[in-house]
Formats: sequence, C-alpha cells, structure tokens
Amino acid sequence: MALVFGAALTTAVLAFGLVRRHHPFAEPTLPAPPKAGLDVPKPRVLTFTRAIAHWSTVLRPVNARAEPDESARVVTRLMQTTPEETTNLVIVLRTVVVAGTAWSNVRLPILPNNSTAWVPRASLGPTNVVDTHLVVDRAALRATLYRHGRAVFSAAVGIGTPRAPTPAGEFYIRDRLTSYHDPFYGPIAFGTSARSPVLTDWPAGGYVGIHGTDQPSLLPGRVSHGCIRMKNADILKLAKLLPIGTPLTIT
Repeated sequence: MALVFGAALTTAVLAFGLVRRHHPFAEPTLPAPPKAGLDVPKPRVLTFTRAIAHWSTVLRPVNARAEPDESARVVTRLMQTTPEETTNLVIVLRTVVVAGTAWSNVRLPILPNNSTAWVPRASLGPTNVVDTHLVVDRAALRATLYRHGRAVFSAAVGIGTPRAPTPAGEFYIRDRLTSYHDPFYGPIAFGTSARSPVLTDWPAGGYVGIHGTDQPSLLPGRVSHGCIRMKNADILKLAKLLPIGTPLTIT
C-alpha cells in the first residue's frame, strides 16, 4: 500500500526553506472581471517574478472563493493545520488589490486536482520564496529536482498502478514528515497537495506522499496506490535539498 496522509499520522516536523525557485510553467493571468453592478475599480496586480515561487502559511481558517470578492462562491475552507497536524501552507500564484483589499490566488490541496481560488491576503502569513522545483516524470519513472533551473538531484521512483494512478498536474510540497515507526514508509516522507482521484475513502481523502520503501527491488515501477516511492538512500539525499513549499510538477 502507498502512503496516503491522514489524521492518524503522528505530528511531523515542518522545516521552512526560505530560498528562491525557478518555475518555467506558471503563466500569470488576470482574475475574472468583477460582477456586474459592483462598484469595484479595475484590480491593481502585484506581479511576481516568474523565476521564483511564493508560499505562505494559513494564519486562520478562511473561505477560499472563486473570485476576489467576499460575495463570490466558496470553493473550500482552508484551515491552519493539515490532517498531519503540521502548519498548513499554500502556493501563492499572484495577488491583486480590489477596492483597497488585497486578494491572493492560491493553489489548493483539494479535489479536483489543480484547483485554485482566492483568499484575503491578510489571512496568510509572510511570503516565502523558493528556487527549487521537483518534477516527477511518470513515463520515465524518474524524479528530478531543479534549483535555479539546473538539475541537482535525480532518482528512479515507483508510482501508482493503473487502477490507482499518481495524478498529473501542478502541486507543491506541503509538509515534511519524520515521526514514523513503520519501515514500509522509509526514514522520511513528504506530504504534497496532490490528491488521489480514486482513493477518496482513505483518511483525509487520499493525499499523495513521497516516501522511502522497505521494498527497493520493486523500483522503478508502477507499484503504489498513488504515492511516489524512492529508495531510502535517495529519499534521504532528497531531504537535504527539498524545502517545503517547493512546487511539484507531475507529468
């Protein structure tokens, strides 16, 4: 079985990495226009350099909305902590100012995967930046970590079976988990914002993790329930290079 993170897991260690990151895939766009009849000026966009990614912690429970507007549809409610009892964080894609209020467009750890929504900027903590970018190629069964656009780590991986596939898309490293006593998961694991599209009955809805293994002979291969497995030596090496908040692209 692959690791799907849930409330039963023990409290983990959250290690902040305050560095910059290269992200060639993100293409910022302007938010949807304000609803008709609202006296809202044209949004003032606070642009971010595409060479880095930004993340912030969630300071308090907050509704994430479809538009930067308090009356817009609620997409989900973001909490301060994750199901693993670590500090919750989100990738901030861009921020706009509407009628004097700053709103941030954030990547969400929900189904359907690749969802985004808007939250008041005041509900988030200070902006942190990373220059790392983890790419998992499902066809090649390989994970590669980039820093400043240069590969600094690469390893063979195990991914989900055809019946429980590892989802494709744009995600991020949500937490770092170390308090395990089960050799199945190896010495360390990372929680991601990716969700299994089929294992929704698992605790917390089936989060995809990156972890070690006690069966290295199965790698590389399509052997998990959606999580990304690495040999223990590889996950320990990656752990020295991978800060939380790092964007994760699964192709």
